[in-house]
Amino acid sequence: MASTPRAWKLADGFGTEHLHLVEAPVAEPGPGQVRIRVRAVSLNFRDLMLVRGLYDPRMPLPRVPLSDGAGEVEAVGPGVTRFKAGDRVCGLFAPGWYAGEAPADTLSRALGHRSDGMARDVVVADAADFVAVPPHLTFEQAATLPCAAVTAWHALMGGPEPLKPGQTVLVQGTGGVSLFALQIARLAGARVIVTSSDDSKLERALALGAEHGINYKRTPEWGRAAKVKSGGRGVDFVVEVGGAGTLNESLAAIRAGGHIAVIGVLSGKSVPLDVTSLLMRAVRLQGIFVGHREHFEALNRAVTAGGLAPVVDRVYDFDALPEALTHLGLGAHFGKIVLRTDTP
Repeated sequence: MASTPRAWKLADGFGTEHLHLVEAPVAEPGPGQVRIRVRAVSLNFRDLMLVRGLYDPRMPLPRVPLSDGAGEVEAVGPGVTRFKAGDRVCGLFAPGWYAGEAPADTLSRALGHRSDGMARDVVVADAADFVAVPPHLTFEQAATLPCAAVTAWHALMGGPEPLKPGQTVLVQGTGGVSLFALQIARLAGARVIVTSSDDSKLERALALGAEHGINYKRTPEWGRAAKVKSGGRGVDFVVEVGGAGTLNESLAAIRAGGHIAVIGVLSGKSVPLDVTSLLMRAVRLQGIFVGHREHFEALNRAVTAGGLAPVVDRVYDFDALPEALTHLGLGAHFGKIVLRTDTP
């Protein structure tokens, strides 16, 4: 355990060279607050974009990065009954969003952007902005949940027509959201088709329970191929992380009345779209921005009941954040990249 609490701060500009590990003061929790000893944090592609200045070039600096973390309660402030000292918790991606429609300022509340994130040893915040960790998970595994896993849960289970047993889900790639979507879909009794340009990653996805894998480089019309593999009817859900560049293939894969959950923009933000296909086949297209606390708590109940184990690609020491972000940028990982705040 670090004797003096530390925090990573992005200061004086964008880029990993502007990340500095500094000493951080410890505050006592006030009314309704808890003090958390952070044990592990995980990386999302959003974090890399923020550090590089590509997500929001006008983001105020200095800023503590990273939205996702897990730890244990060290102390509770007056009036806190939600947790007690020693409880294991995860923070919400967007503090203050507990249920229902997202508040208008949800984007600015999201950690690591317009407010300080979890890349620090100690966090003091409202007890309402944390959830209990599934008991079978390590801190490293739990730290992967707040963004990617909640997003996948929202996409598949949080809509007006949740995924049902026997349905088919198409997930794009093997990033954090896609792998969680694969695992959640399998817990729900659904079939899963995975796309990737890497055959070794497809093999690992099949080992996790996917029924079919499609190499999209060898099969550019992978939407049609996915429809064939679904039995010709089309898939029920698409977890769309590519964005504009892959949306037309997702439309080729989806069944009439199917659901496309749009989560990422990895392949672009705009492209000509066949609106007639959307209209005539009554396809539902929904943008997903992570999820609220009720989504997170429902996810954790399913994770606990099903014994789901998040896929962790590599664990770094806390002082190796720049190296971990570089590894993330290479795109060779399978599963989540995590930093451990305490070196065993």
